[in-house]
Amino acid sequence: MNPADTHQHHQHPPQLHREPGQAEALQTLMIEGAGCASCVTKIEKALQAVPGVKSAEMNFADRSVAITGNASSEQLISAVEKAGYNASATAGSADADALEEKEQADEAYYRRLMLNMSIALGVGIPLMAYGLIVGEMNVTTAAERWAWLGVGIVTLGVMIFSGRHFYTGAWQSFRNHSANMDTLIALGTGTAWFYSMVVILLPSLLPELARHIYFEATAMIIGLINLGLALELKARGRTSLAIKRLIGLQPKTAQVVRDGKSIEIAIEQVLLNDIVRVRPGEKIPVDGEVTEGHTAIDESMLTGEPMPVEKGPGNEVVAGSINKTGSILFRATRVGKDTALAQIINMVKRAQNSKPPIGRLADTISAYFVPTVMIIAVLSAMAWLNLGPDPVIAYAIVSATTVLIIACPCALGLATPMSVMVGVGKAAEAGVLIRNGEALQTASKITAMILDKTGTITLGQPKVTDIVLSSSLSEAQVLQLAASLESGSEHPLALAIMDSARDRGLELDQAEHFNAVAGHGIEGTIKGRQLLFGNDKLMTRSKIDYSGYSASAAELAAQAKTPMYFAVDGTLAAVIAVADPIKEDSAAAIARLQKNGIRVVMLTGDNHATAQAVAAQVGIVEFFAEVLPGDKANKVSELQRQGELVGMTGDGINDAPALAMADVGFAIGTGTDVAIESADITLMRGSLHGLADAIAVSKATLGNIKQNLFGAFIYNAAGIPIAAGLLYPWFGLLLNPVIAGAAMAFSSLTVVSNANRLRFFQAQEH
Repeated sequence: MNPADTHQHHQHPPQLHREPGQAEALQTLMIEGAGCASCVTKIEKALQAVPGVKSAEMNFADRSVAITGNASSEQLISAVEKAGYNASATAGSADADALEEKEQADEAYYRRLMLNMSIALGVGIPLMAYGLIVGEMNVTTAAERWAWLGVGIVTLGVMIFSGRHFYTGAWQSFRNHSANMDTLIALGTGTAWFYSMVVILLPSLLPELARHIYFEATAMIIGLINLGLALELKARGRTSLAIKRLIGLQPKTAQVVRDGKSIEIAIEQVLLNDIVRVRPGEKIPVDGEVTEGHTAIDESMLTGEPMPVEKGPGNEVVAGSINKTGSILFRATRVGKDTALAQIINMVKRAQNSKPPIGRLADTISAYFVPTVMIIAVLSAMAWLNLGPDPVIAYAIVSATTVLIIACPCALGLATPMSVMVGVGKAAEAGVLIRNGEALQTASKITAMILDKTGTITLGQPKVTDIVLSSSLSEAQVLQLAASLESGSEHPLALAIMDSARDRGLELDQAEHFNAVAGHGIEGTIKGRQLLFGNDKLMTRSKIDYSGYSASAAELAAQAKTPMYFAVDGTLAAVIAVADPIKEDSAAAIARLQKNGIRVVMLTGDNHATAQAVAAQVGIVEFFAEVLPGDKANKVSELQRQGELVGMTGDGINDAPALAMADVGFAIGTGTDVAIESADITLMRGSLHGLADAIAVSKATLGNIKQNLFGAFIYNAAGIPIAAGLLYPWFGLLLNPVIAGAAMAFSSLTVVSNANRLRFFQAQEH
């Protein structure tokens, strides 16, 4: 690697930035009344039709919709209400109060569902017990008619009090010329109650055999579905743990110095450029730059590194990290939603709300599912009326009701979003930030992983390791001159040389006539002495003899060091070698990837010998050296043409085109300027183990989604024919509507519980 070539190479991770399509505001609405997966499509379509809305994605698992665009919240809420649902806007993305408010609302809803369940089952269970103990619930005498009429009125009360939300939802859906879960429940329970009332009030219309009462089915179904919804809500509540933990990192107040006085204010009131005071043991409230004092700060929440980082004037601090030793003052540079922590929280939320491609399949099916079920219910009733045994009307009603109840696609709607929420949260806890559902799904299929070398495999903090002298100048003199020449540069190799000079207490001089020679190195004058610093091409161009030291340079390069020639007044003075240490766990992490069958390729702008040495040390067989930043994207597309599904891992601005080109881009997020928005997945902890962790979480989540979808599909596919009476001709088996109601409620619970299993998933210990 030569200095000029690499001046553009390894830079600090880029600042958080927005992509072109993301300039619009992101709003979140909480939805009430959405009962099944088909509601999702309806709500999304209603919102997408609002002028100014770019995209609307609903998460059925937590009943929220993420909307990108510039439409007002009033317009959005109005569109949802017209579609037959209730909506409310939430506060800012990192707002702990908003989360607390949602939890309180969920708790109130849970209590309401449990009360509804208690009332419904309080009526349904005694009726069911009566049917089991006494026998058939038939109407034969006038006294029985009066008794059952009283029971019918009580059951109507249950329908109004405990099942009201199903019937209002069904009515709203009907008004909007659509159908949902509420439609199925309302039709099923309503038909059972209405038929029972006809038996009581107009028995002469029905043959004696058909005078059966189904009040217990109505009450039991309403009770069991309310119970299923309540248990599902409880299970869903656990999925926000990751968000809660992240929000918990941020303090609620900050000490701000204004007009020479230190005052305590709410975190939301901290302004840009405010001077903030932080004492030992306190959390950093916002991102900023230290202006006064020295301390050590625990940044493990961002980097995963347990060792505190020394901070002094000019150093950056990040919200959520913990001040350990000294008291400091810092100037706020990013506040509110702009802090690194707030953006991380926002990103996790957005990822939890997004749909992987496999999830869109479930949405598409659900949109056609409810109307199809209603047709099946009608066809089933007609088949029983024409072909069934006596009493045909009773059998027809039972089969149609059971089909309607058992077919509710709740489980189908929950299958994907529940797993995504838990999976993304699990990854966030491990320091892996997954940006969207697409990346979550694709990561599991990666076949080739491209790794940048500097800052990714290595620490990205080069150090001077060797100075081979070739003139009368001492090491100190050579280092002083070389560091003085490089003093105007921000390049890591230049910084390494200057750091070495400072460590030795050397004073640097001002360089004159400084010139960077593209692809070769740099030149300049110090106190009348002509200096050249760069690669062999620079020496050849300047007709400087370096032949006696090319073997030494090659030997250094073979040790993964970068040799550079330093000439003074037309004569070679020294060969200076700089090395970028390899991260301790890079070799082990790369071995994990290879063990999973992933082809690992290293790309670097460094010279071939150095690249070869690094590749050998970490166990990489395939590498490309002297790759210019612009060529990295070409290497990605080259692998893609070979049929590989490519992951790209990098840490700098120069990696951005390749990150965008790759099927999944992984950004190394070391430091405070985390490149969250430049890649699909961000590894907060700088370790390459995050890659294997991300892929492991991705595979586990996708496997969980497939289990959920399979379970939901099988449940519906098997349940509907049985409910329609397919087994009756052979086995005399006709499913009871109550059992159908219980099965439907608990199928959702099964899916939610299976998704929550992900919380116990552990990526390989490292």
